[in-house]
This record gives sequence, C-alpha cells and structure tokens, in this order.
Amino acid sequence: MRLRIYQISDTEEIMKLFYDTIHEVNIHNYTQEQVDAWAPANMDIDLWIKGLASKFTYVAEENGKIIGFGELEANGHIDRFYCHKDFQRKGIGKKILEQLESKAKALGIQRLFTEASITAKPFFESQNFIVVKQQEVERRGQKLINFIMEKSI
Repeated sequence: MRLRIYQISDTEEIMKLFYDTIHEVNIHNYTQEQVDAWAPANMDIDLWIKGLASKFTYVAEENGKIIGFGELEANGHIDRFYCHKDFQRKGIGKKILEQLESKAKALGIQRLFTEASITAKPFFESQNFIVVKQQEVERRGQKLINFIMEKSI
C-alpha cells in the first residue's frame, strides 16, 4: 500500500468507494433511508472535485486500486475519511490518519477534530480521539447520529 496526494482523475473511484462503504459497511449502524440520504446514487462529481481539491486529501492505493482516502482542512478538521469496504480493519485508516496528523503538525495545527459516524467512532477512539458530544445531523431529510471527536497532537 502507498499513500499519495489526491489527483482529479481519482474522483470517480473515490465517489464509488464512499458510496459502497456507506451502503455496505455503515448500513450496519444506520437505516437504508439514512444511508441513501448520506450517499445518494446521483452525487455531483463537480462538487466532489471541488471538495477534494480544496483540502489536503490523501489517497491510499494498492495495486492501482484506491482503498481509502482522508481529507484534512487547514483548521484541523478531518472531513471525509473512508476505507474501502473490502479493506476494513487492515490498518489502512491508521496509515491515512498518521499522514493527516503529520501534515497537521507541519502546518502548526495542535488539534484534530471530526464528526465520526457510529461506525467510525471505535476507530477514532482507538486512535486517542475523545468524544466531545453526540449530535444529530440532517442529510436530505434524514436525521443521523454522529459524534464530534477531537485529539490534541
């Protein structure tokens, strides 16, 4: 596995990874209606390109296949952070997070924070993030529970 910086040509594969992971992994903690609202079938590629390119986005790749990605914003916010449905619990997320932490330190950021799904919460806890609070967010009319989590670095 290797980590590299996001390229525009990665966008469609990243969108598919996002969709598949939510629909096949997060479905264990959320309803079908919730995952459909969170990751709809008709996502806008231009919005994804703009979002991915506006952050420090790193891609994990193995044999030419994208197996995970994570986005860091300049304020320490970890936005989208997903591992391929077939590569869960194999250390991919840990490697991506290490890269995001390294970049954050280089930028002088002292605190990372994220909104972790029910599914992702145990991973972030295992990486020394603490829950600040549980919250309910709305996506396309569906309410979903997630957790504001943070870590000092």
